[in-house]
Amino acid sequence: MRFAHLSDCHLGSWRHPELQELNMACFRRTIDICIKEKLDFVIIAGDLFDSPYPPIEILKDAFREIRKLKDSGIPCFFIAGSHDFSSSGKTFLDVLENAGLCRNVFNSQIREGDEHIYLNPTIIGDVAIYGYPGKKTGLDVPEVKKIKLIDAPGFFKILMLHTSIKDAIGTLPIDSVDETQLPHADYYALGHLHIDYENKNIVYAGPTFPNNFEEIEELKGGSFYIVNTLPFGFRKIPLELKEVVGIEMKITNALVATEQVLFELGKHELKDKIVLLRLYGTLEKGGLNNIDFLKISSYVLGKGAYCFLKSTSKLLKEETEIKIGDSGIHALPNMEEDIIKRYISENNSGMNKFIEPLIQILSSEKKEDEKTIAFTDRIISESKRVLNIDEERGVSWGGVLK
Repeated sequence: MRFAHLSDCHLGSWRHPELQELNMACFRRTIDICIKEKLDFVIIAGDLFDSPYPPIEILKDAFREIRKLKDSGIPCFFIAGSHDFSSSGKTFLDVLENAGLCRNVFNSQIREGDEHIYLNPTIIGDVAIYGYPGKKTGLDVPEVKKIKLIDAPGFFKILMLHTSIKDAIGTLPIDSVDETQLPHADYYALGHLHIDYENKNIVYAGPTFPNNFEEIEELKGGSFYIVNTLPFGFRKIPLELKEVVGIEMKITNALVATEQVLFELGKHELKDKIVLLRLYGTLEKGGLNNIDFLKISSYVLGKGAYCFLKSTSKLLKEETEIKIGDSGIHALPNMEEDIIKRYISENNSGMNKFIEPLIQILSSEKKEDEKTIAFTDRIISESKRVLNIDEERGVSWGGVLK
C-alpha cells in the first residue's frame, strides 16, 4: 500500500493574510498530489490546525480540501497535536470525524495494576495504524514512554506520534522519548518538531508550510512524505510555492541603516518572492526607531514582492551607564539587581525566592541550532521545575498546593 504522511499544517497560524493563504495553498497542493498519486490513505500526525478552535474561514477551506480526499476514495486518519489538542477533549477535529471526513486513530486501554498504555490498531487493508496524541508543554512524553501496542500479526504497523524524539533534538535540554524504547513498528510517523529528519523508519514529515520567520529562513518551504509498505521505502515531497530571498545585515548605526538596507535590497530580484530581512549587531548610534521600516516595506512591496518579513531580535542597543539616586553610576545589569533586591526587602513574601531563578530562565536566549518550539518547551519545562508544578494536582508553591 502507498500512503501520505503529513503533519504540523498549523492551518490558521499566520497573521499575515498572504502567508495564511500560502499555508492553505500548500495544504491544497498536498491533497491534490495525494489524489493524483492515487494513494491508498493519508495520515496526519498532529497539528492540522493551529488551535483547537480555528477561525471559521480556515475550517471551511480545510473541510473542502479533506472532502476532496473522501470523494476520491482516499481515507484520512489523524491524531491530535499539541496545538489542536484540548484538555477539555473537545476540538474541531471531532467535527471532521463526525462528518465522516477523517478518523482519529487514538484508541487506548488501561489494564488494572498495569502502568502501560495499550494502543488498539485501526486496520486498513494490510496496515495497522496506532496513534497517541501530542499534548501541551511536553505532557505527552512520560505517557509515550508507557505505550505498548496490541499486536496485529502479519500487518504493516504504523505508529503515529506527536512528540519529541531524543535523537532528533540532540543535546537540547527538553523532555524527549528515547526512540530505542518505543514499541516495535514498521514505520514511525512523527509530528511536532518542524525539522527535516529521517532515521531508518523514523520520520518527521516537517510542516506543510513553515510556521514562523526562522522556519521560512531555514526550511524555505514545506514538505510531506509518500511511503510504500512493500517494498518498504519513502520519499520526501517538497512544497515550495514561492521563492525565498533572505537578507542578513549587521547594523551598528541606526541613523544610516535605512539607506544601507535599501541599497542591499536593490541588488536582488524581489518580484513574487517572500523577502526576509534579518538585522543583527549592536547599535552604537541611534535606536530601533531610527530605522524606517515603513519605507523599507514600501520599497520591497513596490518591487512586487509577495510578502515582506523582518526580524530585529538579534539587534541590540549598546548598554549605557545611568545614575540611580545617590547610589552612583551603574550598568544596566546592576540596576536590575538593585531593583530586585529593593523589591524583596520591601515586600516580605515566600514567593520572593522564585524571582531570581525565573528571571534567569526567562532571560535565556535560543541556542544556535535550537528550534523555536524546542526553545519554548525548554523555557516552560525549566519554569515548571522552579515553580514545582505538579501537572496532575495543580501548582505547588514551596510545598503549598494551590
